[in-house]
Order: sequence, then structure tokens, then C-alpha cells
Amino acid sequence: MSGTGGDEQTLVILGARGDLARRLLLPGLGGLVAASSLIDLHLIGSDRGEWTDAEWRSHVADAFADGDARGPAVDTVIDNARYIPGDATDEDDLRRLMETSRGRLTLYFALPPAVIAESCRVLAGIGVPDGTRLVLEKPFGTGSGEAAELNEVLHGFVPEDHVHRVDHFLGMSTVLNILGVRFANRVIEPLLTAEHVAAIDIVFDETLGLEGRAGFYDSTGALRDMVQSHLLQVLSFVAMAPPSTLEPLDVRDAKAQVLRATHIWDDDPARFSRRARYTAGEVDGRPLPGYADEPGIDPSRETETLAEVVFAVDTWRWAGVPFRVRSGKAIGSPRQEVRVTFKHPPHVPAGLTGTAVDNRLRIGIGCRRLALDLNVNGPGDPFHIEHVSLDAGFDPGDLLEYGEVLRGVLRDEKPLSVRGDMSVESWRIVEPVLDAWRAGRVPLDEYPAGSKGPDAWEPLAT
Repeated sequence: MSGTGGDEQTLVILGARGDLARRLLLPGLGGLVAASSLIDLHLIGSDRGEWTDAEWRSHVADAFADGDARGPAVDTVIDNARYIPGDATDEDDLRRLMETSRGRLTLYFALPPAVIAESCRVLAGIGVPDGTRLVLEKPFGTGSGEAAELNEVLHGFVPEDHVHRVDHFLGMSTVLNILGVRFANRVIEPLLTAEHVAAIDIVFDETLGLEGRAGFYDSTGALRDMVQSHLLQVLSFVAMAPPSTLEPLDVRDAKAQVLRATHIWDDDPARFSRRARYTAGEVDGRPLPGYADEPGIDPSRETETLAEVVFAVDTWRWAGVPFRVRSGKAIGSPRQEVRVTFKHPPHVPAGLTGTAVDNRLRIGIGCRRLALDLNVNGPGDPFHIEHVSLDAGFDPGDLLEYGEVLRGVLRDEKPLSVRGDMSVESWRIVEPVLDAWRAGRVPLDEYPAGSKGPDAWEPLAT
């Protein structure tokens, strides 16, 4: 992405005054601008609230500073930024936004799913300039039927390769490290099969509570917010067959094959899923009220803040291996990792004392750590087994997660975006769980904020 006139682009952020834009999207964009000298990027913010151009520029400058972005290109983008008030579902307002674009237009929908869907229906009726790219945040729809319907609407006025369904998890350097660990190491990749692997855990537990997101979270919950979108995408990275290249077509085809083969273990969501929500407690030394007592929460919704599901991936490589996927809020000792547990050795020679633990490969997806748990001869008695962990750190990527996402969008590179069929498959996979929960077949357990989760929870046996 050079700074020549031929690279002129307009990025319109719909929902520009929202938390997503301020906290994640704009800091990521600032880092990308600084790294890529995007002086020909025209940044337009739009939302229902009235702001002047000067107020928007100050807002952008503050967000860019949060991402430690500086330099002439950053200053140029800030100075040229404009704010246009408008309703993303209003035909006239959308027309006015598109008329201000220069060069290729990208519309970034930093909006709730229902608003995104309605805005796209309006755009389908009025059309968009040739070459327009659309960027949609997860969750994509609220179920497989709605996701398929929205895909049909989108394909009615833009081709699939002009649609970016973004998942910022796929821009995390720690998640992308899964590819390097798997496919650049001959000592690892051949062992990642049902012949050698007992189970895989994909866990993203965090200390954060609602953090002011009650309006979004209470209608979403941990299963939709994290498992359906982020963690199923991580699962597809872990389980996909080695692609020939990292070109978009190869990577997305490999991921889609995994999702098509994925379903609830034994097709029994009542047995192989569970849910809970936190009660009052203390996390990292700060008191946290119970989820049901948070402002804006409707306790009768029974929204879960912790979800766990066991999946099967019915491919030649993975048949018979349980994939346990879990995400929770307000967890006191959080884990954020992919953990591969290998099967026991077929035979440990008599005479070796001590207990051999399962070998485990742990790839951090929040923390930048890689570890391999092994059994070795201990000091003193060379026939006594002890446990060691070989541990290494990952360097952070050059860009924040949303910087990676936006680089893919503005360069029109798509390995990190979600294809239309994958958005439908992700909902298809979790819908039996949602149905079982709505029918009351899985109890809503509780756990104190700051704990590891419900005391009664043992690992889901398969």
C-alpha cells in the first residue's frame, strides 16, 4: 500500500462513536497507517450523534495515540478525516455517505448484528459504487437461517470476494502462531492425529466482567460471543489439513472442510455442553457484582457467562478426538490456550519409577507462550521420572489485532476473514446446544467471580 494517488481509498466507519471503534478499530488503524504510510486513505466516521469534523479528528487522534501511532502519514489521515452524521439504515444518509467517497470505498459496519442486517438490505435496494468492499463484525446473524439469508442479501449487490466478515481473533499474532508451530515443525505436525492425540482443549477464560457491555452481552452470552465465532475459528486452524499455500482460497477451503465435519460430541448437547454465570466476588483485588445484579441485565434471560462444549471433528485425521471448547468471564486464574494432550506411551519399561504425566503441547492464544510438557530422568536417581516444561515466548506482531484485520481489508487479502459458508456452518454447529439450553435440558450453574468456575464441574468425559 503506497501513498500514490492510484491507491486512493475511502474507509467509512458506521458506528464511529461506539466502543468498538474507539477501543479497538481506530487504534489498530493508527498502527497500520504509521507502518504503511497510508496518506491516501480518507477516513470518514458516521453515527447518529452530531459531531463536527474537529471533534471527530480529536477523537481519532486520541485513539491513534492509544495505539502509539505517530508520524507524517498519521497526521495526514487525521487532518483529512471527516464526520458525517447519519443513520446506517436510512437510504438518504447512506447515499450521502457514498457520494463523499474518493477512490475505492470500504464500508465498515461497527454496529450490532440487527442494524448491520437492516443496513445491508437498504444498500441492496440502492446499490453501491463499483468495487465497494463491505466489512461486517461478528456475530454474523443470530442463527444459520439468518446468516444464510444475509449472505443472499449481500450477494445480491456485491460479489462474495468483496465481503470481509472479520474476526479480530484471526488477527492475533498468538493465533496465527498456530500455523507456524504446526506447519513449520516436522517433529510436531505428524503427531497431530487421532493416532497420537487424546484430546484438545481450546480455552479462553478471562478476568474481565461486563465492562459496560450489558446491552450487547445480555442478548448474546458466552456461547454466541466467543464459542460460535472466535473459538470455532481457532478450532479450524488447529484441525485443518496442511494447505498448499497461505493464499486466501487455500486457507479458507481448509478451514471450511473442518467446520463441515464438526458437530456436538455424540450429537448429545444435553450431556456434552454446560453453562454457568458468575455471582458476586472479587477478581484481581476488585469487587465485582453478580452478573444478574449488573445494570441493564435481565436475569430472566438466563444468559451464561461461562460456556463449555465438546465437539467432534469427523475427518480421517481427527475422528475420535474430543475438542473441548470453553470460554468464561470473571475467572480468577484464567487460561487462554490451545492445549493438545497426547496419549499415554504404549509401554513404559519396568524399572522406571515415578509417574509419567501426559505430554502436552500448549499454544497461548492470549499470552504469548509456547510450552511442551515432557517426562525426563530426574536428578539423583536416573531411573526416576520427573516432569519438565520446555517454555518459549512469542514475539508480538508489528500490528494490533485490528491493524492486521484492516490490512487484510484494505489490501483485499482474505486469509483472516470468514467466508459466507463458514458463517452459516458456525451457527449450524452450536444451534443444537442453544436449543437444549432454551428447553431447560442443561442447568444454569453459578460460580463466584474470581473463582475457576463451578466447584462441581469435572472435565466432561467422552
